[in-house]
Amino acid sequence: MESYLVSVIKQFEYYKGLGDKTLNQLTFDELQWQGSETSNSVSIIAKHIVGNMLSRWTNFLTEDGEKVWRNRDAEFEDTFTSKEELIASWENGWYCFFSTLKSLKTEDLERIIYIRNEGHTVTEAINRQLAHYPYHIGQMVFLGKLLKGDQWHSLSIPKGNSQKYNETKFNKEKGTRHFTDNV
Repeated sequence: MESYLVSVIKQFEYYKGLGDKTLNQLTFDELQWQGSETSNSVSIIAKHIVGNMLSRWTNFLTEDGEKVWRNRDAEFEDTFTSKEELIASWENGWYCFFSTLKSLKTEDLERIIYIRNEGHTVTEAINRQLAHYPYHIGQMVFLGKLLKGDQWHSLSIPKGNSQKYNETKFNKEKGTRHFTDNV
């Protein structure tokens, strides 16, 4: 199970990187763009992820993951006044999350924690977030691509380059490595 913790940390680092690269490509106005009054901007999505991280991962093993001080509804109101403020908040959420995740030991994985009074093993709680955060980061990336159009710098294999990418991969010796290595 130690390899599980190493693997999920690498996967979360990969998805944080996708979010970072999206935030870096967009102007503050683009970060705040909403397709409609009821849709979320990149800023709002990032704010929600941060709110979730701070609530879930503060005192993770000892307190319910839905903190009494969390105001989830306010996460869907864009209150950032600058791109720098948004990025500082984003980094703060990830710092809280990674500090807790990296402190966990294999023996913690079967412990029970609670989210809204529902028991989860630590493994289940991690997996819940491994689905939740990439879901929202994918939304951020999609909005970024939509807003930037031809000016978007691809975060994966650019369209039309699959064969070249695969040739590079298959020219390497077979080996055990994480899919996020060298990304």
